[in-house]
Amino acid sequence: MSTHDALLKQVSIKAQDSTLVATFDIDGNIPGSGAYVVGLVAASPDYSSQRRLGIEFMNGEAIAFFSFNHEQSAEENYDLSGVTHSGNTITGHFPLAAINGLGKGHVMTGFSEADGRDFQSGVPVEENL
Repeated sequence: MSTHDALLKQVSIKAQDSTLVATFDIDGNIPGSGAYVVGLVAASPDYSSQRRLGIEFMNGEAIAFFSFNHEQSAEENYDLSGVTHSGNTITGHFPLAAINGLGKGHVMTGFSEADGRDFQSGVPVEENL
């Protein structure tokens, strides 16, 4: 995968009832071969509490939808019906509880991985919570 494929352009989140709707806009399309992950890293202001929310694709199809709580060393997997993707937009409907406890001044950034390697990190997130 070249660095121009599936470049994460923009990430936005909004709260909708008990759901955190995360939208990932990429430059290009989801790669048709190999592994590709988009997600969010959310942390308390002092980084003592951290969460990682992600959507993993293999050969262009969503195969995993999850959140990982670093404090508890626990991963929660969600039903893939919460993921939609079309062209250059990927949307995940995470439970809002996945980021509970991080506080008002939390830090949140977007990331992507390609074939198991960090591809992008620190992508700004437009929040509407």
